[in-house]
Amino acid sequence: MTFSPPTGLPSSSETGSRPTIANRRFGASRFDAIRQDPVLSRLVLATFVSTLGRGVFLTLTVLYFTLIVGLPAIQVALLLTISSAIGVGTSYLGGHLADQFSARRLVTWLVIVEAVALACYPLATSFGAALAVACVVTATERAANSTRGAIIARAFTGQRRVGARAVLRTVTNIGISLGSAAGGLALLIATPTAYRTVMIIAAVVTGASAFLLSRLPDYVDAPQHVPESGVAAPVRGRSPFRNPKYLALTVLSGIFGMQFGVAEVGLPLWIVNETSAPSAVYSLLLILNTVLVILFQVRLSRGTHDVAHAGKVSVLAGLLMVVACGLYAGSADLAIGMAIVLLLAAMAVHSFAEVLSSASNWGLSFELADQSRAGAYQGLFAMGYSLGSMAAPLVISATVLTHGVLGWVILAAIFLASSVGIHLLAKHHLKTLPAH
Repeated sequence: MTFSPPTGLPSSSETGSRPTIANRRFGASRFDAIRQDPVLSRLVLATFVSTLGRGVFLTLTVLYFTLIVGLPAIQVALLLTISSAIGVGTSYLGGHLADQFSARRLVTWLVIVEAVALACYPLATSFGAALAVACVVTATERAANSTRGAIIARAFTGQRRVGARAVLRTVTNIGISLGSAAGGLALLIATPTAYRTVMIIAAVVTGASAFLLSRLPDYVDAPQHVPESGVAAPVRGRSPFRNPKYLALTVLSGIFGMQFGVAEVGLPLWIVNETSAPSAVYSLLLILNTVLVILFQVRLSRGTHDVAHAGKVSVLAGLLMVVACGLYAGSADLAIGMAIVLLLAAMAVHSFAEVLSSASNWGLSFELADQSRAGAYQGLFAMGYSLGSMAAPLVISATVLTHGVLGWVILAAIFLASSVGIHLLAKHHLKTLPAH
């Protein structure tokens, strides 16, 4: 889910005393570039550690509350919905606070609170307790994600920003995959003690990433100005809520982001209810998606820091989603072999659409933002994705799960329209730039 390999940071003459890898040789390996960058190296390690824990909880949480605690499915669904709604607000709040206070200290404490809350999951034995824990976990996780976005916006420029996002998305997929495998141990043992033990270990692992985040350099914090009073204060810029172009980008990106819901919600139900393929093929599709993202996210992110290129890539992602929706729709009422082949082809195309759209949106989210309020802008952008995630189950249910093939046509039209909208927005932005 991203492209373009990172290039060098600005030279020391442009960034003051900031460490840089701009003078490294062109042929240096990406690993060496990451290792020698003080921000990216710590973010990569922290992301890998924290996503190991997240993978465990993604695998176990719903089953734990259903099978071990004994909550009915409707209560589990309500729990996830309410906590997600709270996460929408904290997505912006985390970015906003990253402009007011030290971003590295903020993200460190958010991860610590999240880890403590995760450790409370095994202690939640009622709906009320589970809801309280889920709300704290989701609120701190979403706020921490926005704060990381602000850190990336300040630590890097141009292609390096998108490249950093791409590297971190790749690491996230690797970490979650390994964490999910670890969570599978509890599923195999299938005892309450096994569930709780693995979840507590995962919470401790998540908390360990806070140490790495606390060691980020201080230049990732918001710039300060010192007025005549002599008291340092955050630099003030244009609010993202007063920036129509950025608001439009947030909405359109959130709409296209519903493609994640297609894979997570719509696809498994489509396979079970409308195709002859066995339900186990869904696991194969997820593995395929993960492998393709890991292999191509960084590579295909190349150049998307350029606004014009990012807009064109967005249209390509929309066209690929149209093809993917058509292949998903075509898998209905086919023999089992053909259904599996079409589903695999659809997921392959869908994965490339995901990779391209992510890279395009990252590039635009950085380039269209007021850099003096990077946190607030990244927080708003993350809030758009959170809203898209909340709306996805309802939209998918009202289209694909209700109208079948016609529903896939409607979804395809939605994705194409949003991608074209992003392209037109990018073109409009370039036309309104002041002439140099």
